[in-house]
Parts: sequence; C-alpha cells; structure tokens
Amino acid sequence: MLTEAEQALLSLLRANARASTAELARKLGVSRTTVQSRIERLELRGIITGYGVRLSPDYEQGLVKAHVLLTVTPKLADKVVRSLEALPPVRTLHSVSGNFDMIVIVDAPSIRDLDALLDRIGAMDGVERTSSSIILSTRVDR
Repeated sequence: MLTEAEQALLSLLRANARASTAELARKLGVSRTTVQSRIERLELRGIITGYGVRLSPDYEQGLVKAHVLLTVTPKLADKVVRSLEALPPVRTLHSVSGNFDMIVIVDAPSIRDLDALLDRIGAMDGVERTSSSIILSTRVDR
C-alpha cells in the first residue's frame, strides 16, 4: 500500500520522470533529501522499476496506433508472447478475460505498415484469430 505522499510523488514522476529532486521537493513541499529517500524506497520495494521516454505529441500524432485483440492456442500462449515481445511496434501486451485472450497495442508509421504488421501478427504460430481497431485519438493518458 502506498502512502498519499508516495502517490503524489509517483504522480509527479509519471508526468515528468526527469524532474529534478529540487523541483519535486518544491512541488511536494518537502526537502530534496526526503524526495530522494522516498524514490530510493520505492525503487527498493520494486514499485519503481525503471524510467521511460515519453514521446512528443507531434511525433505520436504521425503514428497509426491500434488495439489488436487476439485469440490464441492456450498451449502456445508463451510462444505468442515471446514473438510479440520481439516486435518493436508492440507497445503493450495485456492478458485479458472475455472473448479474447490478449490485447496488443501497436503503432506504425503508416496504414500500409500497420496492415503488414497485422498480417504478421495474424500469421504467428498460436494466433487463432485477431480483431483490430485503429485508435483515432487519446483522450486521457497518464
């Protein structure tokens, strides 16, 4: 369970993981030492496992993104995961309940590239069925 202070720190780090400890401390109303020790504790507890890159809206706007729903052969699910993991356009892979087994979020530089990617995913050993939806806009991204 996270404290309110830890949740506030994580919220600021999600918005800008490169913010300095001084900036974070100012926004949280605590000392830099307090911020640094909280970050270290969150890392030691495995809550923070790394830091990432957030792409500019201008760059992201040029990409074609899609959700790809997959039905997979249960015995080949691990193989499908490894195959998807190896594809750079795969951004996120979720295992889900319901009519499908997995949801893959992908991006591509063009519709043509997305079409080729979807064909590649559909042809993977263990993928029985796919259904895809192109993302038109993102309303909330935290």
